[in-house]
Amino acid sequence: MARITASVYTSHVPAIGAALDLGKTHEPYWQPVFKGYEFGKRWIAERKPDVVFLVYNDHASAFSMALIPTFAIGTAASYEIADEGFGPRPVPRVEGHPELAWHIAQSVIQDDFDLTIVNEMPVDHGLTVPLSLMFGERHPERDAWPVKVIPLAVNVVQYPVPSGRRCFQLGQAIRRAVESFGPDLNVQIWGTGGMSHQLQGARAGLINREWDNRFLDRLIHEPAELAQLHALDYVREAGSEGIELVMWLIARGAMADVAGGPAPHVAQRFYHVPASNTAVGHLILENLRD
Repeated sequence: MARITASVYTSHVPAIGAALDLGKTHEPYWQPVFKGYEFGKRWIAERKPDVVFLVYNDHASAFSMALIPTFAIGTAASYEIADEGFGPRPVPRVEGHPELAWHIAQSVIQDDFDLTIVNEMPVDHGLTVPLSLMFGERHPERDAWPVKVIPLAVNVVQYPVPSGRRCFQLGQAIRRAVESFGPDLNVQIWGTGGMSHQLQGARAGLINREWDNRFLDRLIHEPAELAQLHALDYVREAGSEGIELVMWLIARGAMADVAGGPAPHVAQRFYHVPASNTAVGHLILENLRD
């Protein structure tokens, strides 16, 4: 059967994508950021997942005020790269896994979660920057991403946003769905966005190192309790865009220990500030076999 073998957590700062695309990764400002992902690139090359279930938020590329789904699962065979105002990022289009995506949609909806099913949507930096950080730079015409991707877009832009509790529960439903899929697949689930940052208003530039690292501690050791945080706690402590961290709880809810299995192995933990007025966090948790 299919199995979730690991969860990966990472910020998806758009300026990181720009630094990659413009060849700035070796500049002193950016070196510490990309050094923090060197282990992850080696790690994933050894683990070679078949499918990544990638949780991210759209930035007005596929959705707008005309349509705001809380949870939207992509079921397409492929996804074009969005033009976010400066042309699409020069990366390969993203190949999907429709069979598993439809199975997850069927299972999760029958598990009482109302997902929006999307058969066509462009994907923006929220999804492509994590792929670039973990798989490295790839030419859009010569290369392909070495993994199939199932996107799950979560609304953390326009209020009301989903609670951390609901996100954590959704992750548990996704794990059940994956494990009920017959073909033998190595599946990873990624939670992206965050960490603390605010891009506008009187608190623009806010970064809360202490809160971010406490969040990482709790995500590893007490995720169920962490899931009880109210949305206002994220905004108060981590800035208006810090609410993106509820998406990490979807990935964490899909780990085996939440369902009574062994605690995950912490393969990587990285934290750095700043990256374009944003705190960057990166975590890799591996499921251990019973």
